[in-house]
Amino acid sequence: MPHLSTILLFAAATMAVLLVPGPAVVYIVTRSVAQGRVAGLVSVLGIHAGTTVYVMATSAGLSALLTASSTAFQIVKYLGAAYLIWLGIQKLRARGDADPAAGQPPASLPRIFGQGIIVNILNPKTLIFFAAFLPQFVDPARGPVAFQLAFFGLAFIVLGIASDGTYALLSSALATRLRRTTRARRRLDRSSGIVYLALGTFAATLREA
Repeated sequence: MPHLSTILLFAAATMAVLLVPGPAVVYIVTRSVAQGRVAGLVSVLGIHAGTTVYVMATSAGLSALLTASSTAFQIVKYLGAAYLIWLGIQKLRARGDADPAAGQPPASLPRIFGQGIIVNILNPKTLIFFAAFLPQFVDPARGPVAFQLAFFGLAFIVLGIASDGTYALLSSALATRLRRTTRARRRLDRSSGIVYLALGTFAATLREA
């Protein structure tokens, strides 16, 4: 079991990372603004269901293997970039008239959950983070390395749900007025679409660590 001081240091460093908006936060905020609190919280669960994949991979040593492989990294990077760009295009094409009370129905919760998983799994930042960051807190003298990696990975998920859940609640609360008019919804779609496109472009140009 890691020292308490190591756990506290890990928590502080993790929160610093989580508070910086990335593709996951943008997805959560976008869903919260478009469809409200429940959709935002479901997107949080989807994002961190995807995080569990990296926790398991890191514990098994696969994360470091993928990061060391240029081909594997490039595949993950470009798939993630393409998916973000696709989300951006979909947002830009939206007409802004999907009203929960009338018109086209919003995306279903299972779909929101599934997209959250995809967004996080195909985010190269997550791969690099788990491969490079988690091992810094591991001490082989304190027990099995795989167990320690799993412990810190699960701790990251707990902190991530708290941080991202706050983003979802705040953005859904502030977005109530913005969703009242077609023009406001259209502006939100355009803004989120541009952000997705920018993130996709950034992911495509991200250099290997």
